[in-house]
Amino acid sequence: MDSLLDALQEGRLIELPDNQKEDALEFLAHIIEAIPSLPAGTDVKELVMAREKSTNTTLGKGWACPHARVSFEEDLICVVGWSPSGIDYGATDGIPVSIIAMYLVPDNQRNHFLREVSMLAKALIAYPGLDKLGDAQELNEVRDHLLDLISSTRETVGPDTRARMIQLQARQTIATAPTYDLGNLVMEPVTLIAAPGMKPVVLTQNRPLVEYLDTVSGLIEKIASDGVFQNSGWRVIKRSEVIYQADRVVYDCLAIRGAGATTAASK
Repeated sequence: MDSLLDALQEGRLIELPDNQKEDALEFLAHIIEAIPSLPAGTDVKELVMAREKSTNTTLGKGWACPHARVSFEEDLICVVGWSPSGIDYGATDGIPVSIIAMYLVPDNQRNHFLREVSMLAKALIAYPGLDKLGDAQELNEVRDHLLDLISSTRETVGPDTRARMIQLQARQTIATAPTYDLGNLVMEPVTLIAAPGMKPVVLTQNRPLVEYLDTVSGLIEKIASDGVFQNSGWRVIKRSEVIYQADRVVYDCLAIRGAGATTAASK
């Protein structure tokens, strides 16, 4: 399960914004779409949603593995979402899904993907700590349980994988830091405050990002209608929204860009 381990090692374990299946899938798909190595215009969201309509991708025991198959060649990519309250995913065993491992499956990685999901399904049957995973309160606990799950397949993993797991267990977590480094992605929490007749207020610790979002047009409109805004190097994804009196709305968002990308104002 090296792609799952890659996701943990590179910080691609993310708390999901709410307990709605479609919103969770869109959120994870937008994160994959932000990876710089993907061809421009790759619509992971549409591919995932289309497959989900034809086949429910739950594995049971609170897990789901939605995926998007694409025609180009690339590495197998996994992003993991955790829902503390669980998502009604339509699983045959009736258990709400708390872990969504979403995969991008290029043509050259289909066999790799099938092997990984098969190994994961077997691990879910054999792993004795699934109930503890359901009781996790924060991302550090979830990460530790997922590492234990991977280690339950130690008969089939090699020494390099075991070494990477030891390094990951020893690494100080950055899950609660204001900036996340997702391998080749940088992620910043952003709060947007909107009201009729008022310029949107942007709240984030990243000053260049504030200056950029203060200048772009159509930010709030795209967040409200599509849940995502992209212009220049940043992709802003809505996690949740709260509506207050006088039509004031607070959007909780994540801004994502490729590591090393530059931020430019909209023209």
